[in-house]
Amino acid sequence: MSKKYERVPKHMERSFGSHKKAGPVVTVLVPTFNRRRYFAEALASVVCQNYRNLQIIAINDGGEDVSDIVNSYNDPRILFINRKENRRLPYSLNEALAQSHGKYICYLGDDDLYYPHHVSTLVNALENQTDCQVAYSDLYKVHCQICPDGSRKVLSKVVEISRDFDRFFMLYYNHVLHVSLMHRRDLLEKTGLYNEAVNVLIDWDMTRRLVFFSDFYHVPEITGEFYQPAGKCDRISVLGRKNEKEYARNILRIRTTRPAKPWTKLKDMSIIFTAERLNKQAGTTLGSIWQRTFYPYEVYLPLPAESLEKLAAEMPNIIPVPVNPLSSQDQRIDAALARCDGEYIAIVPNGFPMREFWVEDSLHALINSSANNEGFELEDSTDRLWAVVLKKEDLQYARRSFPNLPVRESLNAAGITIRRLKPEEIPFQFDQLLEKAKTAEKNGNWSKAAEMFEYITKHHQNELWMKSLAANASFKAGGHIRAANLSHEINRQRPTVDTLLLEAKVKREQKDFNLAIKLLEKAEQILEGKDLLWI
Repeated sequence: MSKKYERVPKHMERSFGSHKKAGPVVTVLVPTFNRRRYFAEALASVVCQNYRNLQIIAINDGGEDVSDIVNSYNDPRILFINRKENRRLPYSLNEALAQSHGKYICYLGDDDLYYPHHVSTLVNALENQTDCQVAYSDLYKVHCQICPDGSRKVLSKVVEISRDFDRFFMLYYNHVLHVSLMHRRDLLEKTGLYNEAVNVLIDWDMTRRLVFFSDFYHVPEITGEFYQPAGKCDRISVLGRKNEKEYARNILRIRTTRPAKPWTKLKDMSIIFTAERLNKQAGTTLGSIWQRTFYPYEVYLPLPAESLEKLAAEMPNIIPVPVNPLSSQDQRIDAALARCDGEYIAIVPNGFPMREFWVEDSLHALINSSANNEGFELEDSTDRLWAVVLKKEDLQYARRSFPNLPVRESLNAAGITIRRLKPEEIPFQFDQLLEKAKTAEKNGNWSKAAEMFEYITKHHQNELWMKSLAANASFKAGGHIRAANLSHEINRQRPTVDTLLLEAKVKREQKDFNLAIKLLEKAEQILEGKDLLWI
């Protein structure tokens, strides 16, 4: 930002101090490391929240001294952890959480900002609008240029994503930034604290665990900003991707983390891996399961003891099941089934081909199926390499009722239908359509893109986000009136820089200069942050 940090004016301090502290305590964690200038602005945005009942924990993770900034407030709500040693972000968050006492927890990066209503908006949602224990808002992604003096010059502000909660997608990929998040503190007793072995995607490591225990409530209101410098960027999330092997290892570590049960919002999957012996091919298949499975799972290995002794210790979530070397494959499946802890069972043969979503496509169909006594054959399943996912209770019933039949025949005899999934049952329909629409944009087919964005708006969630994209594509396609109408709908509910500018362009074409000027002035206010209390 081009502006310099200024302390909150005295008249604001008196005004804030006169407000009664109502509602539950909210703990805000603000960790920092060598971003003194930005930290000052970030902390100011917390102190100036219109929700006053805060515990603010600032953590200096062994970086340059910021004690003068913290002390200048003389605010009893601020707890300052001024550590001399750099221990990285997960350690800092855990250290602060150990001293937190709020009913709710929220987070602010030292180079990001809250708008004055951020905390109050999320508290109101969790206290009055939902029974969810987690809520999140929308944010501006601020593209900025770093000036020679270290200040930031704002180039643009865009709402890059405004996505409604999708648990299945969250297991695969993070769509909720920590800056936008608020959750109940007591959820941490179930999720566990931050994994200090994770050094990138730290926010996803926590949000992914939260989905085991709560839905997330999406508040489609812009309540803050996160920054993306043009050119070189020192964000952990960006730097951590440069070492591809370490980045992949972090993803695997996060995806295989399993909080302690019981899980209130997720059912577990047990993978019964049917191999005659633990050979090179079996090792390759197991490695592929590890690399390509994002749904929570454990792998059960029904093998003779001498084979199980060869197991590599690196792969997590493997349950060895010792069996008689002379046992048949069906007997081995029965032995594993007796140990399985998951509500869903996937039976996977050695050598089964693994691709992205290899089991999740069929599992998603099973989870959302309204039919009883139904399972799904995996897409790449063949007669030779037969693979299936079904409910544990159905497999147990078939094996109890027809123990002397092969597994496939026992399922048929028990009336358990095993079928292939239909195209409309494949998960991530929204994302597939979105990708096609964005491809149309890249190819300059703006009319097709606009048509697809409007279709997504009508048939899927994420209405405001899709309307914004449809408005932009319509304008590029020459449909200026349609673009103006869509922008106006959005601006009445949640104006953004993009939609204000878009509507202003059309109003200027229509010679409605007064309205165009008002729209442009509002966009300028947002860009320059003139409506923020600490300016």
